[in-house]
Amino acid sequence: MTEFEKDLLAYLQEGIPIVENPFTTIAKKLSVTEDQVIESIKKLKNEKIIRQISPIYDTKALGYDSSLVAFKVKDIDKAVSVINAHPGVSHNYERNDDFNIWFTLAVPPDSKIGLEDTVEILADLSEAEDYVILKTVKMYKIGVKLTFNRLDEKSENGNRTSSSEKVNLYEIEKNIIKVTQEDIPLDPRPFNIFADRLGISVYTLLHKLNQFKEKGVMRRFAAILYHRKAGFKANGMTVWKVPEDKADAVGEYFASFKAVSHCYLRTVNGKWSYNLFSMIHGREKEEIEDFVEKLSKETGINDYKILYSTREFKKKRVRYFSDEFKHWVEAVINGKRSGANIQG
Repeated sequence: MTEFEKDLLAYLQEGIPIVENPFTTIAKKLSVTEDQVIESIKKLKNEKIIRQISPIYDTKALGYDSSLVAFKVKDIDKAVSVINAHPGVSHNYERNDDFNIWFTLAVPPDSKIGLEDTVEILADLSEAEDYVILKTVKMYKIGVKLTFNRLDEKSENGNRTSSSEKVNLYEIEKNIIKVTQEDIPLDPRPFNIFADRLGISVYTLLHKLNQFKEKGVMRRFAAILYHRKAGFKANGMTVWKVPEDKADAVGEYFASFKAVSHCYLRTVNGKWSYNLFSMIHGREKEEIEDFVEKLSKETGINDYKILYSTREFKKKRVRYFSDEFKHWVEAVINGKRSGANIQG
């Protein structure tokens, strides 16, 4: 990548401006032309470095119930087929643990069966030997920004992100979310295209989107990268057993590093006792292991595991307010229990 492309990626990961001519604004910041920005984004997408540029909406603020879930399965292919068919699964990975399938699941506020029953059904269809639901207790950081050279680089400003409370939305606002969660059109006036689809003025749309940011409904409007193509080939979800009275201090310390993209305190149970989760991105496993050892020494937390993702089965934004959720539940209620048949 050229230096300009690296600068562009860093800017896009922070968040694009929600204005009528966003690429013009970016071009001025980087001292290039609008055409250079748009053509470079097209190139980086064709090279599978940029995955998508779109809003990152807050699941909880939209009223969805969500959790990290881990299954212990023998037939991985069957389990993946079942799990990936659910519209609320955004990420699904194989990891090096007895609980070998890890995925994130969200269910809408009007779900007829709820999150726990959904997990039970998925486990049944997957023939899982066991499973754990690991819900968020506290969020210290969320946001992948691969803009660092060394894993021990600190963020320039505070990265702590509090969990948002549910926001009541009007139908027009739900429609805006449904339309704008798609990849942004690479057009000089992309929001005009979204506004035309919605049948509203672009100024109304821009006002609503900026309002979403202010209320915490949207975290940011930003680029998500293909990590491996961007040079970050190792992905270590490091889980720590931290005493309750130290959890906040340790969580906030881990979150201060750029290489830590996600940091959560999660529920524990009789099957899983690691309560603090830190997602660490690096170029090689050895780099991550050295960094984790350093974190362990500095915090005095010695009971931990690094769960590497060995295979990625799904990484896709949840389509909020989609009829796919209703179709999936209807298929379950109607008895179509073969996994692959339960699709939106």
